[in-house]
Amino acid sequence: MFHKEEPMLINFSIRKVDHPPHSNNSKKNRHAFSIVLFSLLLITSLSLPFRFPTLPGIQMIAAGYQNILQTIEHYPALKFTYSLINPEFQKKQQVIREILAVIEKHETGLAKVMTEELAEVIYEEATRYNHDPKFILALIAIESSFQNWSVSERGAKGLMQIMPYVAESIACELGIEWSGDRTLFNPFLNIKMGVHYLSRLLFDFKDTGLALTAYNYGPTYVKGLIERKRKVPHHFHEKIFAAYHDLVVSSNREVPLTDDTELNDIII
Repeated sequence: MFHKEEPMLINFSIRKVDHPPHSNNSKKNRHAFSIVLFSLLLITSLSLPFRFPTLPGIQMIAAGYQNILQTIEHYPALKFTYSLINPEFQKKQQVIREILAVIEKHETGLAKVMTEELAEVIYEEATRYNHDPKFILALIAIESSFQNWSVSERGAKGLMQIMPYVAESIACELGIEWSGDRTLFNPFLNIKMGVHYLSRLLFDFKDTGLALTAYNYGPTYVKGLIERKRKVPHHFHEKIFAAYHDLVVSSNREVPLTDDTELNDIII
């Protein structure tokens, strides 16, 4: 007699293993890495016009550089990355911050956003003519105390206190549309015209003290004194030198005031 054997039941149940849910961190990390990599590639390409100015086609890159650089200014991440690649950019930003700090100590009569742009314009115009921006700041401080709407007893106007007939001539030289007070009280145009005028006087007189005196009294008057061997006033340029010295000392630099030749080397 055969016994029917019961089939052996084997439990093949599969135990479910609980895996932690996939987090979004890896995706975020990959995204952040992509942004950084793209930023590095973009900014490296922007530095090519400065590193290899003679490469074929490099001028095509340089042509759009200024516009792209202005875009970078509005993105702190790009600005920081670019400063790592280009130390000169980092130095520039530091100087602009120092200029802005000086401007903000005064009542300019301008909106905050305009003072920020003004700091950049002062830097750009000063370096365009190879001046220390703090030297231009010193001149503005003595001339107008940074009051944009300032008008002198003789009729000089704006931040750099330019006479209207002088400003009109300079505007023509620079291709700036002349609209009288509207042009003179435009802080950015006033700086452009003032720095250009000062640079022309420095070129003519070959002496910082004489150029500053001519800026204040007029070049014709100063040249007349020199031709007649008369004493040229010195109190104005001494005030500028003293203000410049104070600004430089505040940046932990020392400037000797006893030797005008050394000052010329620094300012011009």
